[in-house]
Amino acid sequence: MPSYAYKALAADGQVTEDVLEAGSRQEALAHLTARGLTLVHLREAGQNRNTGREQAPTAPGSVPAKARETFTRQLAALLGAGVPLATALRRLAHETQNRRARETWIGVHDLVADGASLADAMTRYPRTFPRVYTAMVRAGETGGFLDLVLSQIADFQERERDLRNRALSALLYPAVLALMCIAVVVFLLTFFIPRFQVMFADFGAALPRLTLAIISVSDWLRRWGVLLAIVVAVGAVLFQRWRASESGNRCWEGWLLRVPVFGALIARFAMTRFCRMLGTLSGAGVPLVAALRVAGESLGNQVLVDAVRDAVQNVCRGNRLADSLATCPRLFPGSVIEIISIAEQTARLDQELTRLADSSEKELDRQLRTAVSLAEPAMLFVMAGVIGTIVVGMVLPIFTLQDYIK
Repeated sequence: MPSYAYKALAADGQVTEDVLEAGSRQEALAHLTARGLTLVHLREAGQNRNTGREQAPTAPGSVPAKARETFTRQLAALLGAGVPLATALRRLAHETQNRRARETWIGVHDLVADGASLADAMTRYPRTFPRVYTAMVRAGETGGFLDLVLSQIADFQERERDLRNRALSALLYPAVLALMCIAVVVFLLTFFIPRFQVMFADFGAALPRLTLAIISVSDWLRRWGVLLAIVVAVGAVLFQRWRASESGNRCWEGWLLRVPVFGALIARFAMTRFCRMLGTLSGAGVPLVAALRVAGESLGNQVLVDAVRDAVQNVCRGNRLADSLATCPRLFPGSVIEIISIAEQTARLDQELTRLADSSEKELDRQLRTAVSLAEPAMLFVMAGVIGTIVVGMVLPIFTLQDYIK
């Protein structure tokens, strides 16, 4: 039976360090809890603490965003009520119904019980806790306000989820229209046109150029359609691999920023995230430079992250925040720079950044609705134009056939 070295706090506050034998880590934890001890760290006897961290398990997959948000909010509430970190993590692991979440919370608890910081433990699960998340947790641990930071992370995640859901909902209808248009055109070219083609061939009349062009496209699609689908699928896989590379992702994100209308929306969304994150961290007492670095990582676009990184370097050299951010005009327009400049002078940076994020979020939602309201009739016009062209191309020979009959 393995032995576990532990360090725990007794009810009177006395620190206890000893070794106990147990069949597993969970059994050892149960023994300590039954004795009324609050665990500080626990590791297998004879195992180096750092080695234990390196051999810590990793969750097999990512945890749903909703489960992570619930975990963050509940952990903040438990820590705010004075519950020790290890105890709070163990309790949340036992209460969750999601298998992957339970494995992840237990893994984080075990690392914390071995003496790791909460941020270090979370970095072992990058698919569940992104770098921005762990950076904020690290700042909260360093500053001694972990419960406050966790509560703000939960609020930030909720706003991010709502904003992302609104954006996806706004883009859903145009995407459905596009798919319907493609499906209808493929149906017409592969099933509808060949039947007319047989009728025209039997009659032996000369066909208009538009009809001949449509029939040629139909023949080509029926002959090479399967190969085309395979090429598109392979191309999609290769594109995803290219995007997964650092250079490919940077090139793709730079191109997205140059797309008319869409690029402006991406920059606006990134600016909203940056202002909310920076305002949240500043309000929590995180130093400006550290808060800037964390907020910069939250932008979600590597081109913009690089631009903000240069601004952070300017702040480190003693320049004002507004002057430093002014070097990123694509992300921060002049009106935003003016607001930040006044906020610096009045020592209301956190409040003004949060207010700026709220107003920018409303403006972004309005712009999305406007873009979608323009995209819907445009998609309908394209759909009607393509289908109408095919139908007209098939109807034109009918009038020609009537002339031959006469």
